[in-house]
Amino acid sequence: MLFRSRTISKLDKKFTAIIVMGVSGCGKSTFGRLLADLLGCPFIESDDYHSADDIQKMANGIPLTDEDRWPWLNRLHDLMVGFSTQGQPVVLACSALKQSYRNLLAQGLNNILFVYLKGDYDLIFERMSNRLHDMQAGMLRSQFDALEEPLNALVMEINEPPMKIVENILHHLSTR
Repeated sequence: MLFRSRTISKLDKKFTAIIVMGVSGCGKSTFGRLLADLLGCPFIESDDYHSADDIQKMANGIPLTDEDRWPWLNRLHDLMVGFSTQGQPVVLACSALKQSYRNLLAQGLNNILFVYLKGDYDLIFERMSNRLHDMQAGMLRSQFDALEEPLNALVMEINEPPMKIVENILHHLSTR
């Protein structure tokens, strides 16, 4: 690997949170966990914080609305604030599809990096079709329709090998 552990341990002082974002199926959880493990910081899987009603809606193929998402996003924000208060950087995997969602997640927190995992519909649909998840592959179109691509994010194309993408993220952090 490109980065030594000493270099990685210095990186956690440079950020409060890294939010790995993108549509369902782009690899947020995979890349977020890898990044958190390498940085030695906690990982928050946003899917673990959906309400039972939200999970049921998604399982039934019903896209979530903004009204469904606000309480979920507030829970995630509160978690990040809790870690920040303790001086602990954190990695969050969250779709964060709209700028208003990203604004809420980042509110009151400094040194946040959004990492946007970008891929085309066909590639992500194929990946989603081959896995079990609360978000059905057929609902992917609603995610792409809702997506407001971020202007101030580190953009990573997901057609690269996972470790290459993680190394690129770590390189960005080290030069930040």
